[in-house]
Amino acid sequence: MNRRTLWVTLGAVATTMGLALPAAAQTWPTRPIKLVVPFPPGGLIDNMARLVAPKLAQELGQPIVIDNKAGAGGNLGAGEASRAAPDGYTLLMASPPLTINPALYKKLPYEPKQIVPIGLLGRVPNVLVVNPASGIQSLADLTARVKARPGQLNYASNGQGTSLHLSAELYKSQAGVFVTHIPYRGAAAGLTAVMADEVSFMFDNLPSALGLINGGKLKALAVTTPQRSSALPGVPTMEEAGLKGYQVFAWFGLAAPAGLPAAVQQKLEQSLERVAQQPEVKAAMQKAGAEPTWVNAQGMASFMQADTAQWKKVADYARISLE
Repeated sequence: MNRRTLWVTLGAVATTMGLALPAAAQTWPTRPIKLVVPFPPGGLIDNMARLVAPKLAQELGQPIVIDNKAGAGGNLGAGEASRAAPDGYTLLMASPPLTINPALYKKLPYEPKQIVPIGLLGRVPNVLVVNPASGIQSLADLTARVKARPGQLNYASNGQGTSLHLSAELYKSQAGVFVTHIPYRGAAAGLTAVMADEVSFMFDNLPSALGLINGGKLKALAVTTPQRSSALPGVPTMEEAGLKGYQVFAWFGLAAPAGLPAAVQQKLEQSLERVAQQPEVKAAMQKAGAEPTWVNAQGMASFMQADTAQWKKVADYARISLE
């Protein structure tokens, strides 16, 4: 038997015995995949999941079924995903609760290390808005008004411990102002309160506020990302408006239960990257007010760690602790 024949024979034996595990893992997926979305249908993260899922399904050759598991500030869906088998057939639509909640909650229904990132797809600015009739034309105007009436003015959010709430608390900590938080049942109710002049300001995800801003019902003072938004190019960033180092954005990507086979993780990441680079996907994200931003698994892990550290500082400052 010559050397070439020997290697062919040994390779065939190894395959028959199931020893070629990386090659076997690369046959994944062979059945539909579940994508857990930890929010109700119709919101930003759900909309982005429904944009990406069919494109990723085409790449992988299997259907992706969206499963909305809303509740507990995103903890319910994350907990379910963390307990799933790490075989690539349960994925999680990753979003800010994965980095905010570990900084806020005394106890989570999962350990953060039980969820691993696959890739970050996009970022969404929050936008600071006021009533157009308020006379406030800039962030400096708002800060001056709040400082002139410490503790007498209010701001709205979509609930305790959300990114919108913490965006305002970060502003308060950096600007040195005292203003009272009024949590509403959802962002829409909070924006209505701003328009009714019940509160002085609110931070919101740009996509949900954009129509009201363009329609003249809200005035945008600043966006929270390091760069201006392509959807509101005339609106400055918080840093341009005077708060050095202020940086907040909603974000979305894909994650999975820890322990995925290396070949499955690699295939997922590569497939997701190809989806992220598709011109029609980028255009759809931009139309929704998001900024396409591909970051691989390693970079996403570093970002998530830094984001949790920032929110821990804000939570400590604001004395926010949730059960």
